[in-house]
Amino acid sequence: MTTVAEPAELLRRLRPDSVTHIERVPTRAGETVPWPAWVPPRLREAFAARGVTEPWRHQAEAANHAHAGRHVVVATGTASGKSMAYQLPALTAMLEDPRATAIYLAPTKALAADQLRAVAALDIDGVRPACYDGDTPREEREWIRQHSRFVLTNPDMLHHGILPGHASWQTFLRRLRFVVVDECHTYRGVFGSHVAHVLRRLRRAAGRYGRTPSSYWPRPPRATRRHRPSASPAWWSRPSPRTRRRAVG
Repeated sequence: MTTVAEPAELLRRLRPDSVTHIERVPTRAGETVPWPAWVPPRLREAFAARGVTEPWRHQAEAANHAHAGRHVVVATGTASGKSMAYQLPALTAMLEDPRATAIYLAPTKALAADQLRAVAALDIDGVRPACYDGDTPREEREWIRQHSRFVLTNPDMLHHGILPGHASWQTFLRRLRFVVVDECHTYRGVFGSHVAHVLRRLRRAAGRYGRTPSSYWPRPPRATRRHRPSASPAWWSRPSPRTRRRAVG
């Protein structure tokens, strides 16, 4: 029977010169805070039904900035609840304005599907979240364009399937309040440069129909949290990728 060694034992088995530094980070208790006053009772009840009675401090802080119409970058650890930080302001906007929309971008279809399950589980009337990607049947795409207020997709589909026909999405874009760019640390190099241009095209298309959305960018904790003021609606995004100053076809 094979036994699995503890991490510390595995480190001791390594060559003495192969490890240059070991650091132990002590655990610390999370701190919850009361719900922001602007979160409607319906949304609080939805989260309470999922076992969330109060938000963590970083969730409330990020949500407050997004609700105020600022661009937000969130850099916290894995499974720290970054998703709830965008769900609070986005779903609040949809409850307050029955026409408001949001778009969520993920680097993989699996991640978008996971977020779809999380948003759908809250069961907020009228939001009608839906994934719009290469696996979406063509007969469903027209319904999503016309009826979904929370579209979950990826940069490739935004580039190939949405922006070229932005006129058919003008109702959605005219009401766009939030853009969520998940896992933004993955958008590096040439791919990151291309995604940056796609996001600029999205902003330009939304502006064509009179909307400047806010953005939210969740990412692992390598950069500090930053907030930037924005005009009216918010982009909820992670730090924008460094881009080359040359046109990308």
